[in-house]
Amino acid sequence: MHLEVSHLYKHFSTRQGKLLVLKDINLHVETGQFVCAVGASGSGKTTLLRMVAGLDMPTSGKITVDGQPVIGPGADRGMVFQSYTLYPWLTVAKNVGFGLKLQGVAQSLRAKRVAEYLDVVGLSQFADAYPRELSGGMKQRVAIARALASQPKVLLMDEPFGALDVQTKETMQQFLLDLWRRTGTSILMITHDVEEAIFLSQRIYVLTARPGSVQREMLIDLPAERTYTIKRQSLFQDYRDEIMDLLREKPELKSVLD
Repeated sequence: MHLEVSHLYKHFSTRQGKLLVLKDINLHVETGQFVCAVGASGSGKTTLLRMVAGLDMPTSGKITVDGQPVIGPGADRGMVFQSYTLYPWLTVAKNVGFGLKLQGVAQSLRAKRVAEYLDVVGLSQFADAYPRELSGGMKQRVAIARALASQPKVLLMDEPFGALDVQTKETMQQFLLDLWRRTGTSILMITHDVEEAIFLSQRIYVLTARPGSVQREMLIDLPAERTYTIKRQSLFQDYRDEIMDLLREKPELKSVLD
């Protein structure tokens, strides 16, 4: 799998002119990699991920998956949002299988796939429960299982733990890291949480404030086996300080095109 974003620009029309949101974005994700893009509010992170998902189109530039241009949503890209986006009238199992049903997957195969991914996220015993009966972390596990059930080439995650309390967020970060190691899924995740990005990823793209551009691509040279205790290590702290310094740099002021 090879996901590539090349010379991507995005602007929106406003009364004052064209508002430049993303400027010359270049990034890539390879098979089995966990990559994060981190930036402050207004850096265009969500806009970037929506374009990779095919939910929005760039003003210019190119996005490809295995050489094929992204022109809309597709089964090769699974998406997990910050809000759980579960259907409250469907059981957990039916939520996980919803995308498969839309794809016309046979019921027998759909049931097998749903059972497999509920097991992967540790929710097999909640297959017949409804979203209202689940905690926030459990709801997000269901959303991840639903995205994985279609067996996408890359999983796209838009600040998936941003709505969770601190303790649940830390638990879900460890869960996601363990899930990634077990499944080998390629992941592109955006977040404003610098420590989260360092803890989870192998590479980080640090985005400037608007217009968002890649300020630096950083390789995170930490052990593959990580627990929360790694956050106490000096190397982890060094990465955090370096990224925070980059994010504090004065943003480009002119973001409205004449």
